[in-house]
Amino acid sequence: MNSVYIHIPFCSNICTYCAFTKYYYNENRVLTYLNSLEKEIKERYKNDLIKTIYIGGGSPSSLNIKELEKLFEIIKLFRFSNDIEFTIEVNPSDIDEEKLILFKNNKVNRISIGVESTNNKYLKYLGRKHDYDLIKDKINLVKKYFNNINIDLIYGLKYESLKDLKIDLDNIINLDVNHISTYSLMIEPHTILNIKKEKYIPEELDRDMYDLICNKLKEKGFIHYEISNFSKPNYESKHNLVYWNNESYYGFGLSSSGYINNIRYQNTTYLKEYNNFKYVKEREVLSKEDIISYELILGFRKIKGINKKDFYNKYHIDIHSLYNINELLEKELLKENNNYIYINYNYIYISNSILINFVGDYNGKE
Repeated sequence: MNSVYIHIPFCSNICTYCAFTKYYYNENRVLTYLNSLEKEIKERYKNDLIKTIYIGGGSPSSLNIKELEKLFEIIKLFRFSNDIEFTIEVNPSDIDEEKLILFKNNKVNRISIGVESTNNKYLKYLGRKHDYDLIKDKINLVKKYFNNINIDLIYGLKYESLKDLKIDLDNIINLDVNHISTYSLMIEPHTILNIKKEKYIPEELDRDMYDLICNKLKEKGFIHYEISNFSKPNYESKHNLVYWNNESYYGFGLSSSGYINNIRYQNTTYLKEYNNFKYVKEREVLSKEDIISYELILGFRKIKGINKKDFYNKYHIDIHSLYNINELLEKELLKENNNYIYINYNYIYISNSILINFVGDYNGKE
């Protein structure tokens, strides 16, 4: 395992759309949780050399300086590669110079900022506590210490128009960061939006918004390298590529998931259980067929797709012999070149309907 995900489930406020495992920030809860996290890592980490770390949430930046110092002391348990990519998620409202200096001094080199929108009306709809002026100020502050910065953007909001989205994109492009993650709004169970019975925008408008994002960002020099992700050259997320390449990784913390030695596992979502050191809730032992299914589903999320030679070297199977790959090629839902097989870019928007082909019956031949 070369990668680690750590979940910090605390937030200073709860956003209307958020379905991740989270709790309102509470100083006593945080200290107990960090002690449990340390114990879990000491029990389960096998001294691998770590090349990527991602601290997500929740909002890791909701922790105070003392708590963050404790977190970074725990993280020193890992052996770092010299070229490690170390990402931490931050909320614009939480950013200050003291925290940024602490991040920098503890080898963080990538910041992911939950901007979500630059439109104050939609920020309020999403339950965010910042506004566009604060976003600009905080990103300029982050740039004093970091140049590898991601911004999250949510689109497909109630009453949002293509004009609104274009203004959002212009504003985000003007923030001059090198990675943008875009997500069509999902109305998940148990979220405030779900409780309010909010509805999705029309699918046709959602498609037009996706096309606008893809075209606009490509015009501005961003590489569309995964269904939802865009980067300037050489700024792709190394950590997320671990997931999409179906590689192994540790997951530590409440609700985190991991993939180790052909076992996918999911940690408990209950804080009381976690603090009683009952970490893992579910384990799935994968067959070779399961692993190949994941390889296809995750690998085809990448715009360039799956390297055919690497796939054969990994599994000793010709990718064309699997599922209905050749049929999808004939229909031009998939395409290929000398090295890669990939989803036809014209069908990226409906990629889920293509990826579903790789769940279920397996017809690979050794």
